[in-house]
Amino acid sequence: MNLAILGFIMIIVFMVLIMSRKMSALVALIVVPVVFGLIGGFYSSLGKDILEGLTTVAPTGIMLIFAILYFGVMIDAGLFNPIIRIIMKGVKGDPVKITIGTVALASIVALDGDGTTTFIITVTAMMPLYKKMGMNLYILSTLALLSIGVMNMTPWGGPTARAISSLQLTTEEVFTPIIPVMVAGILFAFFAAYVLGTRERKRIGIQNNLSLTLDEMNNANGTDEDDKELLRPKLTIINAVLTIALLVALITSFLPIPVLFMLGFAVALIINYPHLNIQSEIIKRHAGNVLAVVSLVFASGVFTGVMSGTKMVDAMAGSLVNIVPDAMGNHFALITAVLSMPFTYFMANDPFYYGILPILAESAHQFGISKAMMARASILGQPLHVLSPLYAAGYLLVGMLGIDYGTNQKIVMKWAIGSSLFMILVAGLIGIIAF
Repeated sequence: MNLAILGFIMIIVFMVLIMSRKMSALVALIVVPVVFGLIGGFYSSLGKDILEGLTTVAPTGIMLIFAILYFGVMIDAGLFNPIIRIIMKGVKGDPVKITIGTVALASIVALDGDGTTTFIITVTAMMPLYKKMGMNLYILSTLALLSIGVMNMTPWGGPTARAISSLQLTTEEVFTPIIPVMVAGILFAFFAAYVLGTRERKRIGIQNNLSLTLDEMNNANGTDEDDKELLRPKLTIINAVLTIALLVALITSFLPIPVLFMLGFAVALIINYPHLNIQSEIIKRHAGNVLAVVSLVFASGVFTGVMSGTKMVDAMAGSLVNIVPDAMGNHFALITAVLSMPFTYFMANDPFYYGILPILAESAHQFGISKAMMARASILGQPLHVLSPLYAAGYLLVGMLGIDYGTNQKIVMKWAIGSSLFMILVAGLIGIIAF
C-alpha cells in the first residue's frame, strides 16, 4: 500500500477513535500506529522506530514532570492567590468578563512561548471561577489554546525560530512583520471569548453576588483543609522572584528547559518546604497529575516514532507538495500558510520546518517568492498545531481541567482553524504574505 495513503488513513482512524470516544487518547496513541506499522510490513524495524520516538520525546517528558512539580509547589504555597483575588474583583460574576479575562491572562502568561507554564497558571487562576459560576470548562480550554496558539509564534516559542534557522534568515525578516498578524490573532481570541461568554451569560446569567473565598478557591483546585498548612504567604515575594527568574531563563535559553525546571523545582522545594517529610508529601500529591500527563507524552512518542521511522510523514508531505500545480505557483505563500495547518497538526514542528519548509521555499523561489515570506506563511497554522496529538502541553491542559481529550478536539478545532484562517487573511491584506 502507498505509504502516504497508509499514513492518512492512520491519522483518520486515530481521530475517529478518540473523537467518538471509542478509545482513549493514551491507548490510541500506542495501538493505532503499531497496527498500521504492521499493516505496512514494518515488522523488523517497528521496535527500533518506537524506541527512537520515545527518545525524541524524553526531554519533553522530563520537562513536564518537573514543570508540574514546580508549579505544584507554587500553587501549594499560594503564589497565585493574589492574582486570583484581583481577577475575582474585576469579573464581578459576569461570564463575558471571565472569558475575556481568561484570554488576557493566558496571552500575558504565554509571552514566554511555553504552553506548559501558560496552562498551569491560567487553569490555576481561572478554574475556580468557572466552577463557582457553573461555566463550561471546555470554554476555558478553548480560550487558553487560542491564546497560546498565537503567542507560540514568538521567536522563543519554537516554530518561528525553526523557520528562521532552516531558511537561514534573521528575526527581523520573519518575526517583526508578523507582529500585526499576531495582534489580529489575539483579537480573534477576544472575539471568541465574547461569543462564548455571551452564550454562558444567557445560560447561567450574571451572578452579581458572587463571592469566592480563599477556601472555595482551594476547594475548586482540589485542595482541602489540611492544605492550608502548606500555604506560605510570607514567601510570596521570594516565590514570585524565583518564578520570574525561571521564565526569563526560559526565554533567554540560559539552560535547556528540562534542566531549568529541575533546578527550579529543587530550589522551590528547599525554600518553601525544607522538612523532608513535607517534601515527600508534596511529590506524592502531584504524582497522579504527573503520571497522567507524562504517560500521554511517551505514548505520543510511539506515534511519532512510527510516523517518522516508517517514512509515512515524508510520503504524506511529498504527496501534498506534489499536488500543487504550476499554475498556482504565484500563490505558493498562501498555499503554504494553508498547508501549515494540517502539516503541523499531523507532525511535530521539527520535521515540518527542517524537512518540508525548505522544499516549499525552494519551489516558491522559482516563482519569485522570497524565503522570508515563506517563513512567515509557515507559522500561521500554529493555532491548529497546539491541538495536535504530538503537542505535549495539550495533555497537561486536559488533565488539569479533567475533561475528555476527544471532546476537546471537536470543540476547539473549529475555533483553531478560524484563528489560523483569520490571521492568513490579515497577513494577505497587509502584504505580509502574497495572495
